[in-house]
Amino acid sequence: MATHLHPVAPAQDPLDDVSLPGWLYHDPEFFAAEKAAFLRAAPQVVCHESEIAEPGEWRTIELIGESVIVIRGDDGMVRAFTNVCRHRGSRLVDGEGGCAKVLTCPYHAWSYSREGRLVGVMHRHEYRGLDADKLGLVPVAVERWRGFIFIRLEQGLPSIAQMMAPYDAEVAPYRFEDMRAIGRVTLRPRDLNWKTVADNYSDHLHIAVGHPGLTRLFGKSYAIEASDWVDRMEGQLRDEESANPSERAYQRLLPQVDCLPASHQRKWLYYKLFPCVAFDIYPDQVDFMQWLPVSATTCVIREISYALPDERREMKAARYLNWRINRRVNAEDTELISRVQQGMASPTYRPGPLGRSEVCLRSFSRKLRDFIPQARLDRPPPPGWSSAG
Repeated sequence: MATHLHPVAPAQDPLDDVSLPGWLYHDPEFFAAEKAAFLRAAPQVVCHESEIAEPGEWRTIELIGESVIVIRGDDGMVRAFTNVCRHRGSRLVDGEGGCAKVLTCPYHAWSYSREGRLVGVMHRHEYRGLDADKLGLVPVAVERWRGFIFIRLEQGLPSIAQMMAPYDAEVAPYRFEDMRAIGRVTLRPRDLNWKTVADNYSDHLHIAVGHPGLTRLFGKSYAIEASDWVDRMEGQLRDEESANPSERAYQRLLPQVDCLPASHQRKWLYYKLFPCVAFDIYPDQVDFMQWLPVSATTCVIREISYALPDERREMKAARYLNWRINRRVNAEDTELISRVQQGMASPTYRPGPLGRSEVCLRSFSRKLRDFIPQARLDRPPPPGWSSAG
């Protein structure tokens, strides 16, 4: 007798229908577990290649207590190092960026080449057996993707190219490689757990409630999807003009962008890469946004905008109006997520239900539980669990 085998669907995790517990959003031990499990392996954008086009030009980023410097060498290669002198641990450089022939420590004047080699030691005769080849700057992993430079403190998560592979064809026409910065890095310290920001970025149900401007612009076109490592959101600008002056002017003035297909001439795209970096892609510009974890209850939101060179008056006006519109959106989000952060600290809060359409929040929660099994618990384990074993 023939036997017919039928595929068996994997058992659904009952927690797929439930959001993450509140203690994950303020517990120091869970934050320590996150750093060990994936935050140090998280890719973070630092700058565009054009911002360090010449040898010696550098940019910095502060990430989980570590300062990292990205610099172009005399050989044209881009490298990253921890911003730490190998002599007594002093920071080598301050600020967001600059240009240097050598990186000289302000403490004892040890000097390093643009390639990270130790090339100068004051009072060298005092250091018996000093091996300069072993005292170069400590390297940090670098990835160059479509003109942007990313770093990570450790390995463990997929590359940016791997994460974005499902959307590579959609991103390609925007010509990221040819973009240039149209502003400076903005740093916004927030009394928020990084996940509070991450959740909100991918939460589509709050758009109609908390963002009247986006609702006027998109109508009911806002849509979301979740892939393995990336959440994708989009909204199509409506033909009906908004009653808001800035929004209406943006709708009218946004010009044709020849490199984009017709389907994306009036589309706003949002990509969030696990765990804490995102970029908002508009026809007129691209905004990078990171929520850099600092502690269990604080983070720094880091933002910068890039665009293709375009001197048309309509494009300049559209970019200014984009900034006005999204400044309001950011203010609305800040108020909303601050309320969430406060509520997560209440001992009365229990994980709430997730709707079927909340696919991005479901995906994010699933990853957290996979990385850190204690995320499945309504209450934190006994103290010391994050360092046990």
